[in-house]
Amino acid sequence: MKKVCLTLGCGLLAVAALSSIRPNTASAFPEFKKQFDAKYVGDESTDQQKAIAAAVKVAKCNVCHDPNKGPDGKVSKKNHNAYGKALEKFIGKKDKKDIAKIQDALIKVEAMKNGSGPTFGELLKEGKLPVEAPADAGGDE
Repeated sequence: MKKVCLTLGCGLLAVAALSSIRPNTASAFPEFKKQFDAKYVGDESTDQQKAIAAAVKVAKCNVCHDPNKGPDGKVSKKNHNAYGKALEKFIGKKDKKDIAKIQDALIKVEAMKNGSGPTFGELLKEGKLPVEAPADAGGDE
């Protein structure tokens, strides 16, 4: 009887401990977003910064991530849109805390294009996101 109570008590303690852990649902790294915001949103003192801030608020993680469902019918944060893919050429998981490398990647990607249109940098200077956000954009970021 004592063994059963001990086992049950340990089990309940384990469940309580595990239920208090909040899973990390976003695969983006906070420093990437922080550096993007610092560079393009800033203190929102210009019309361009205000426009980008409003667009980022709607797009959330879809500034870099592709919101479309994959063949399995699920959205994967491993999938990136054109801007996210361009950034991936210069930074990755291993660089998640390397502020200088993140800033450098943002600068390099400004000169790149999404197809034949304007560069990502030209769009950002106009107060637009580097890619068009879908109407139902969202995420947990």
